Amino acid sequence: MKNKLIIQLIILTGIGLATAVSCTYDEVLPYTPDPGVEVFFTQDIIPIFESNCNSAGCHNGTQTPDLRPDVAYDALWTGGYINTELPEQSDLYLWMTDAKGPMPPLGANATNNATVLQWIAQGAKNN
Repeated sequence: MKNKLIIQLIILTGIGLATAVSCTYDEVLPYTPDPGVEVFFTQDIIPIFESNCNSAGCHNGTQTPDLRPDVAYDALWTGGYINTELPEQSDLYLWMTDAKGPMPPLGANATNNATVLQWIAQGAKNN
């Protein structure tokens, strides 16, 4: 009887330990763009706008800035949303990081924010 109790205690301890260890997780960190890699407006920034910003009822011509691919670049510059001297103070970046309001509707995305910030820091070229 005593041996059976010891075996059950060992099994329960093993299960408890396995459960505790299995509850850990790897932290998924956002992608941080490499400063040595150029960020392109058409290749990197427009897809962010298309998937997060210019959906129906948002920045598709009904709200400023208009972030549709054919007019987004001009809308950002003429609207004063870009500050290449102080990229972190660009209105575009501040909106995307939720510092100026709840944009985008699904919440801030650290990877997209880092990509946009790098693009602005690289001069916000229309490339």
